[in-house]
Amino acid sequence: MSKKIIIGNWKMNPLTPKDAEKLFKNIAELVSRVKKTDIVICAPFIYLDRLTKIRTSKIKLGAQDSFGLDTGPFTGEISPEMLYNIGARYVILGHSERRAMGETNELINKKIKGALASGLVPVLCVGENQRDENHEYFNIVKTQINECLDGISKNSNSKIIIAYEPVWAISTTLNQKDATPMDCEEMVIFIKKVLADKFGAKTECPKIIYGGSVNTKDAGDFLNGGGVDGLLPGRASLNANKFMEIVKICEALNK
Repeated sequence: MSKKIIIGNWKMNPLTPKDAEKLFKNIAELVSRVKKTDIVICAPFIYLDRLTKIRTSKIKLGAQDSFGLDTGPFTGEISPEMLYNIGARYVILGHSERRAMGETNELINKKIKGALASGLVPVLCVGENQRDENHEYFNIVKTQINECLDGISKNSNSKIIIAYEPVWAISTTLNQKDATPMDCEEMVIFIKKVLADKFGAKTECPKIIYGGSVNTKDAGDFLNGGGVDGLLPGRASLNANKFMEIVKICEALNK
């Protein structure tokens, strides 16, 4: 049985390099004895170089975005090759906050291909803005998966992680509602079907994780009843003790 994975998304935090190092060191110390859970911290670009110098075998580093090409006249962009060379091994792509800024499935597709070519593990975020009575949200997620993974080979499929991220459940969303493990499990089953239809039923399915403002109170419920292989906590990953509590919950279930 493969390990479950906890990926912390720091977003645009902390404010200073000193704070970033302190938080990372605190997490590294707390997870030093973790054996059955893979742990990733996705930090802002400017902190990655500093964090790679902090010795820990328990935490892999990731970025929160990357460009689709390695070099060229693209002012302000960071290439996947640059990220890999600096020590990152994962990259979050297609996060709802970036989609809200205009990022399209076509652009995300290019970024996924670039990440794979550079040796990074893409964490593809998919999810609906709302749940409608006509169940159109299934088609939204299906379109996201099919278009974002267009042209991806069967062999590369298993190298991707898919993060189900219902936007309506994120704490910063207007009129936010809490998602339930049943909501998550329903979508996980659907995502697996979409992937099977696209790549073949015998093709190894990528890990599917949940990322809808998960916290210490509901982490166990989603890991137990949500059908997922891990979690993508945001705000909770900015508190070393809360993040460790989520990891402990995951460890206890990895038997």
